[in-house]
Amino acid sequence: MEKIKTDIKRLSTEYFNEIREIRRHLHQNPELSTEESKTAAFICEKLEEYGIAYKKNVGGKGVVGIIKGKMPHKKNIALRADMDALPIIEQNSVDYKSKTHGKMHACGHDVHMACLLGAGRILDRLRDQFTGSVKLIFQPSEETYPGGAIKMISEGVLKNPATLSVIGQHVTNEIDTGKIGVRSGIYMASTDEVFLTIRGKGGHAATPDQVIDPILIASHIIVAIQQIVSRNANPVVPTVVSFGKISGEGRTNVIPDEVRVDGTIRTFDESWRVKIHEKIAKLSSSIAEGMGGSCKTRISHGYPALVNNDQLTAKIRSWAIDYLGENNVLDLEKRMTAEDFAYFAQEVPSSFYRLGTRNEKKGMISNLHTSTFDIDETSIITGMGFMAYAAIRFLTD
Repeated sequence: MEKIKTDIKRLSTEYFNEIREIRRHLHQNPELSTEESKTAAFICEKLEEYGIAYKKNVGGKGVVGIIKGKMPHKKNIALRADMDALPIIEQNSVDYKSKTHGKMHACGHDVHMACLLGAGRILDRLRDQFTGSVKLIFQPSEETYPGGAIKMISEGVLKNPATLSVIGQHVTNEIDTGKIGVRSGIYMASTDEVFLTIRGKGGHAATPDQVIDPILIASHIIVAIQQIVSRNANPVVPTVVSFGKISGEGRTNVIPDEVRVDGTIRTFDESWRVKIHEKIAKLSSSIAEGMGGSCKTRISHGYPALVNNDQLTAKIRSWAIDYLGENNVLDLEKRMTAEDFAYFAQEVPSSFYRLGTRNEKKGMISNLHTSTFDIDETSIITGMGFMAYAAIRFLTD
């Protein structure tokens, strides 16, 4: 295994400039969820160039590469990268700045794709040194529910050959370049969207006795729902209910007939997830009716909580220590953000880890989903190298 490790590190350095240019091309040409046609075509072009067999249009715009080692049907592992960008106007002053106004790879999916292509390139070079096969899953639409993972699964991405496990990698500016972070068990939250439509009776703001004020009703509902979190949720199970949008067609002196309130629900417990949906609907309706109005609740059921398989994650931690050194492998905290990688984890033992991209000296400190997010590109060496190493270790151990 020492020779394979040495070969992977050598090839990661050898391919760095090439893979960095791929990342920059992808960063300059972002596409939103369900729109990733040019991105998929570019990935197919690179896989053809590397001589890696692939299938396109899997679950929409998804692409699946396959690298066959010796006895390819003996064992199979999948590596996953997401493809879509975000509707954000990039504020970075770099040569590879987004060319499409209002669209930006602000979540690092350009890095994920580049690292997976780099890992594929390495694995293809070393195919005579491992037994089994590796799938390269390029998944569309992670940022927008229902997401691309569940669609790719429904179209058989984990079959033919049967995939035993899936490993996912995601950048983070919270960890320095050259390090990765891992966590066993529950890692990321479920995510649901809640939409409240509060009906009242509009009228002149100066005659409140003649109206049923839906804005006032909405205010009471928003405050009361926070009490569900503080008084009904198990204190050891993190729960977040946040409202990000309130809209009503009123004015300073006009109370509207209707107000709409949109928000998100995040938690880690699936049983409690069901109960909080019920409590929000019941509480919202009763408050509105008690104040003379009505409230219709619609909850869009989003991604489930992401649970990393304990056994696989323990192996990834061990492999990472071997590959990067113990000081470069960190423990992650739970996150209230969500990921449709969770669907893969529901199907087969899977694990999702973080790749450090932070470099304060280079100014690479901005958070994900911000207009100034960027990475220390030397992290690509770690990213593609460790993905390749983890795949081979999985097939070898």
